[in-house]
Amino acid sequence: MNPEIIDRLHGVSTATLTMQLLKRGLRNCFIVGARPLNPSACQFAAEAYTLRFIPMREDLSRVEILGDPEYPPRKAVEDIPPGAAMVIDARGEMGAGVIGDILAARMQERGVAAVVSDGPVRDGVAVAAGSLPVFCAGSAAPASLNVHFGADLQCPVACGGVAVMPGDVLVGDSDGVVVIPQAMAEEVARDGAEQERLENFLKKRVEAGHPTIGTYPPNGETLRAYEDWKSANPSDG
Repeated sequence: MNPEIIDRLHGVSTATLTMQLLKRGLRNCFIVGARPLNPSACQFAAEAYTLRFIPMREDLSRVEILGDPEYPPRKAVEDIPPGAAMVIDARGEMGAGVIGDILAARMQERGVAAVVSDGPVRDGVAVAAGSLPVFCAGSAAPASLNVHFGADLQCPVACGGVAVMPGDVLVGDSDGVVVIPQAMAEEVARDGAEQERLENFLKKRVEAGHPTIGTYPPNGETLRAYEDWKSANPSDG
């Protein structure tokens, strides 16, 4: 993925991105239940690195497995590339946390862009105090082995009802997380940035007393005024 595309997406809101994806026929792109644990440190854009949990089975979900460097949830923390976002398929299970403060600290130190899960985390207050953006379904004290077995890395997963493929682009802000298919990322970033600029202009029009009818969405007259405004304000985003 071109880093310039990631940088551009970082400046586009998830609300704008969902509209851009809707225009392209994609409706199911917003991860339900993954809320920012720390809204003051939640903006990110990154490629997805996936981890999949399956239901616990007693002969597999043994405490000893946490010491196995090849156990997917432990391997993921050391193998995820810097700048990627870990996307965890926690099956929407609320009975256990999928990471805690020590694993979050390690990923923060390694330069991971974010962690996104449709389940909770452990040590929620401590995790929220870090600078790593974490989107999850809240906090839960029990360890993941109580309800999960870590099955796979870098495979298609379901997170909050959304299909996520390794390499998809995720964007997060205070509203939540949007999944963008990798093949669409460049055009969505381009058109999303233009939509943000147009809506900045439309908001100024409304604040100046223009009615929403004919302004939002813009009619021909408003669009002509927008083109004039762009010419007069080439650096105004």
